[in-house]
Amino acid sequence: MGEVVSCHNEIIGVATVPTSDARCLKSLRFSENSKLNPFDALSEEILFLILDHLQSNAPAKKSFSHVCRSFYAVESRHRQAIRFFRSDLISAVISRYPFVSRVDLSLCTRVSDGALASIAGKLGPSLISIDLSRSRYFSHLGLNSLATSCASLVEINLSGAFDLDDPAAAAIGRLKNLERLWLTRCKLVTDMGLGCIAVGCRKLKLLCLKWCLGLTDLGVGLVAVKCKEIRSLDLSYTMVTKKCLPGILRLPTLEELSLVGCPGIDDEGLATLKEGCKSLQVLDMSNCQHVSDAGLSSIINGAFSMRQLILAYHSPVSYSLASSLQKFARLEAIKLDGCQITASGLMALGSSCYSLKELSLSKCSGVTDEALSFVVTKHKGLMKLDITCCRKITDFSISCITSSCASLISLKMESCSLVSKEAFCLVGERCLLLEELDITDNDIDNQGLKAISNCHNLTILKMGLCLSVDDEGIVHIGKGCPKLEELDLYRSIGITDTAIMAIAQGCPMLKSINLAYCTEVTDNALRSLSKCSKLNTLEIRGCSQISDCGLATIAEGCREIAKLDLKKCYDISDIGMVPLAHLCCSLRQLNLSYSSVTDVGLLALANTSCLQSLTILHLTGLMPKGLAVALLACGGLRKVKLNMSLKYQISQQLIIYLESRGCLFQWRDKPFQAEVDANEVWKQRSQDLVAVV
Repeated sequence: MGEVVSCHNEIIGVATVPTSDARCLKSLRFSENSKLNPFDALSEEILFLILDHLQSNAPAKKSFSHVCRSFYAVESRHRQAIRFFRSDLISAVISRYPFVSRVDLSLCTRVSDGALASIAGKLGPSLISIDLSRSRYFSHLGLNSLATSCASLVEINLSGAFDLDDPAAAAIGRLKNLERLWLTRCKLVTDMGLGCIAVGCRKLKLLCLKWCLGLTDLGVGLVAVKCKEIRSLDLSYTMVTKKCLPGILRLPTLEELSLVGCPGIDDEGLATLKEGCKSLQVLDMSNCQHVSDAGLSSIINGAFSMRQLILAYHSPVSYSLASSLQKFARLEAIKLDGCQITASGLMALGSSCYSLKELSLSKCSGVTDEALSFVVTKHKGLMKLDITCCRKITDFSISCITSSCASLISLKMESCSLVSKEAFCLVGERCLLLEELDITDNDIDNQGLKAISNCHNLTILKMGLCLSVDDEGIVHIGKGCPKLEELDLYRSIGITDTAIMAIAQGCPMLKSINLAYCTEVTDNALRSLSKCSKLNTLEIRGCSQISDCGLATIAEGCREIAKLDLKKCYDISDIGMVPLAHLCCSLRQLNLSYSSVTDVGLLALANTSCLQSLTILHLTGLMPKGLAVALLACGGLRKVKLNMSLKYQISQQLIIYLESRGCLFQWRDKPFQAEVDANEVWKQRSQDLVAVV
């Protein structure tokens, strides 16, 4: 028979030999190759250790698998988890990796019953977790396939599967070993379907029913009766009332309960509760408009293990409510975002909960210097503090916070307009353990940033709209904060390439940077940022001096870029799309509005298989036919934002087809707006705000 003899993937000849001789020749060839391959001496255990070390580096793992056949096979056996970007590749990839135990399909809008059947058939009992959140177009048939073949499944996320109904819930009920289940926004599931889950899935430990509007007390009550091992239960925005609460609070291992925005729960119903849940550690009753401090006292009665209490946008925080928290010796976190709070209530809070480590007062009206300073002096062990938009506090509060809470690792103080430049020096001089700092829209200057550069553990720094800062201050951050991973410089009008070069040189761990409307930034800044190989989010909207050259350096050096905003970068054209498409394989979200990209550039992006969200408003060089071809070629698109004028220039059949493939179109009728000097506008607005205050 004819045998093609190859060497190093290159065909060098065709030999005609008997079958037996051909087999001998093939065996001899492989034997010779194995003798020459030093990698064969490595055991599988050692190779697994190498792959463990490369776990977070996808390109490196890919290169590893291409070394030789044995490495290719070992990499297949080692992989435990897969995240899909395109559902049409499911069958082929699962065949390549038959030993995975965790499958993530959350980025695949369209997942068919056939795809689930393929996963179930090829993975079988090895599958323990599958994420189908935000995926659609599968039914009870696909879930039945999983239930039949994947008996070891312990975790399934079906959040956002709007079409799932009671038969689908009945299929889930067949998963006897299921421990964690998310059904957020499964609005067609009723008490009957939930009853099937309760009866069949007795081992459930986590159940999320958020926005399941078809459920009532009957179904939730049955869960409380049958699923005694539940530790976390989310009933937010459901129609439950007081009738199901006694059963829920009797669950012996319940630790987390979320009742956010439940209109059927009120003080009258809570007053009938004889006792709370002794094992409860986390309670979220945000947006419960009919529950006051009296009702809250009823539900937390006896919950002496409480660690975290979330009451965002709740009724006013009064003295009586704060005083009632004194009995919770283990309470570590209180979140009161958006609440009206009295000075007496906040001071009463300061007199209780001595183990408090996290306090959130974001957008709380009524927070004053006197009350806040009292709280922080009583709770010197605070590690996280959020005082966003507390516009009445001054330098006095900042002085008390920094002198009392030296252990702070997170401080959020956006838009604290009465705090002066000098106060930020105290933050940097006293809170040296800070890892996260949000000083957006504040009057900080270079001296303040110089002091903050002493926080060597800082990983997140948000300082957009800080109009008194220039390169000098950012250079200090680059020199003093080597662990920085996220930097927000939105509309920082004094920033130039010099500042960005300092950040790129001093912060090699940088993953996200926002330079939107930093109009003095040029391609030189991008060349320096290209050395930050971990960069995955880059926002340079409105940076009009950026061109294709700068973008090409980012594509070359930052292969992990997933989110890129190029809106109003007028010199970005089709040329810049080519390196982006070929080198940035992880690119998922792209904004090209107002740029010079045409349909030719969009077609080049078809090589970016992971691209899911595309915003292309006001592209003057965009032609309907070219756009149609580009959209058809980008097989992974889930969301496209276009001008309304194009809606009737593209084939309606094509739009219907793309929508059936899982792509959502968002049509905008916004007229073209030439860019004014935006930074001057924002500067004037900021000055006007200060004048009003």
